[in-house]
Amino acid sequence: MKLRLIRHATLWIEYGGLTFLVDPMFSPEGANPPINGSTNERRNPLVPLPLPLESLLDPSAVLVTHTHQDHWDKAAAAALNPAMPLLCQPQDQALFEGSGFREVLPVIASAEFKGVTITRTGGRHGTGEIGQRMGPVSGFVLRAPGEPVLYITGDTIWCDEVKQALDEHRPDMTVVNAGGARFAQGDPITMDADDVTAVCRYAPYTRVAAVHMDTINHCLVTRDDLRSRLKEEGLLGQTAIPEDGDWL
Repeated sequence: MKLRLIRHATLWIEYGGLTFLVDPMFSPEGANPPINGSTNERRNPLVPLPLPLESLLDPSAVLVTHTHQDHWDKAAAAALNPAMPLLCQPQDQALFEGSGFREVLPVIASAEFKGVTITRTGGRHGTGEIGQRMGPVSGFVLRAPGEPVLYITGDTIWCDEVKQALDEHRPDMTVVNAGGARFAQGDPITMDADDVTAVCRYAPYTRVAAVHMDTINHCLVTRDDLRSRLKEEGLLGQTAIPEDGDWL
């Protein structure tokens, strides 16, 4: 397996002889307004793509955890070939089909795609009323012969659903969406430093890759913040915090 952080939650994964583009957000730097209800006025994305867009347009399949704009934007919908296989949570099937994508493959529980088993996992995109308003989100576990087990948590906080996925699948690598995204009111809606620490302590057998930072204006935990906290906790050896464009 080879995994590349493109930007934010957008990943390029070489796995089982296939390539997967995860949560494509292709908007140019500053093209979009600040997130509604956030605490600052910085326009999104905060940084440009680290490589040419053309290099991201021919994966074996696209995998989308949910359809918030920082995981699936108009620029991605316009740039990607609508004949490309697209795997998603069932709740988003109609949206993709309505956008013209012709091979939408909803993962209800588990699905096979050209020799790779893809299992959908649950999560909580925040707490209380905010968590409910954020709508359904999913993570995905990838398995293939000769490959490590990969768990992509999606947009979730540390919760029972994540614990269940770790217990059931015991992944070799876990990609967490960090950044502590939050609004002016309420608790974080993605993992903050406490949550990433909790993942590492709960599952010391998994290598953790923390992404989803330094790109969207309401993600307030930076790479430097997380790195400092994990160093204090003695967990840097278990965790990768890639920069945009980095390969793991």
